[in-house]
Amino acid sequence: MDKNIYGNLSQLGSQTKSPQSPDEAVLEAVANPHKKTLYLIRFTAPEFTSLCPVTGQADFANFVIDYVPESSIVESKSLKLFLASFRNHAAFHEDCTLTIAKRIKKSISPKWLRIGGYWFPRGGMPIDIFYQTGSPPEGLWIPNQGVEPYRGRG
Repeated sequence: MDKNIYGNLSQLGSQTKSPQSPDEAVLEAVANPHKKTLYLIRFTAPEFTSLCPVTGQADFANFVIDYVPESSIVESKSLKLFLASFRNHAAFHEDCTLTIAKRIKKSISPKWLRIGGYWFPRGGMPIDIFYQTGSPPEGLWIPNQGVEPYRGRG
């Protein structure tokens, strides 16, 4: 891989340790190869974990991250490592979801961003957290996130 054409990527193509916290994680970006085309990028993280800040027990979520790139796109290995950095991070569901959204927004300044954080039940109650930067661009096809509401044995 010719790293020169992809900027200063420090993780892709290199052996990289998982960061110990979201603050340590480096979220990298590369140039959008189709800047003049309106399109959607979707990342799905069905095995996201973090810790409850009160009990220290593991919390689990399925994240669906949709965004429309402007000049940059998220480099996927760095996103994977960033999400994995929450594994030992103690925060409520809302904080984790919005921290991820704000970090992506800061890193690449997308035209539009939407995140669905579908958290598995704790104490018998699932909590789903949604964030969006505004109205999606006109003419953009946005598929359903495909995550059914939690129904238990329903």
